[in-house]
Amino acid sequence: MDENRPLAVAVAGLGAIGMRVAQAVDAGEIDGMRLVAVSAHDHPKARERIADFAAPPPVLALSDLPDRAEIIVECAPAAVFAELATATIERGRCLLPLSVGALLNHPDLIERARATGARIVVPTGALIGLDTVRAMAEGTIHAVTLQTRKPPNGLAGAPHLIENGIDISALTQPLCVLRGSARDAARGFPANVNVAAALALAGIGPERTQVEVWADPTIDRNIQSVTIRSDSGEATMTMNNIPSAENPRTGRIVANSVIATLRRMTAPMVAGT
Repeated sequence: MDENRPLAVAVAGLGAIGMRVAQAVDAGEIDGMRLVAVSAHDHPKARERIADFAAPPPVLALSDLPDRAEIIVECAPAAVFAELATATIERGRCLLPLSVGALLNHPDLIERARATGARIVVPTGALIGLDTVRAMAEGTIHAVTLQTRKPPNGLAGAPHLIENGIDISALTQPLCVLRGSARDAARGFPANVNVAAALALAGIGPERTQVEVWADPTIDRNIQSVTIRSDSGEATMTMNNIPSAENPRTGRIVANSVIATLRRMTAPMVAGT
């Protein structure tokens, strides 16, 4: 492999996160990477959105992206995660998934990646301190708790709310809509609390990681608070994220986290665990 050749990057999904990431790679903001393909549900609309890129890439089907790119950034709906992830892992590519909750339902992909030489690199996203969690996991973590608070429109339409008949449209006070494991949270809020899955994967797993999800009409930020107890110390970390203007279910920092993850992959020096 030519070490001086830019790594080929494809972005699946051109929503608030995917579009920002695609723009950054296309504009040359990340050294050593080039945008070679994108995918979206509406191909004609996607072509319009990238028409003013410096080098507009082709719009391909999800399963075709790994044939073009070495790194696949998954910013698509959780419903299509398996299709894209399976194709990426089978081709031995590097997958950066944002539908991290869906990854919990496909643990076989991790073992398959070991066999094919693929990698799954989960961006930190809207959380803080995953480096601390990973370091503590080298010893013994006794307990991990995540409390996530969002304005009601940031949770609207979640399967857990619909299945349990929970109406959050007219709240005047904070309401805890779920207490359970990270797996419960990922299943009930697949587009809203992927942070729970990322935290679980970095630490003690989806069953032991405890999560509270709150719909809070008194806030205008997405607030993530993590508490950890381990044999190397205790930590409490809180992040107040500004919601994306295009999609209130996610924070502005998520796209930046993906870009930072990509930059780390080619940087001559990196800081942090």
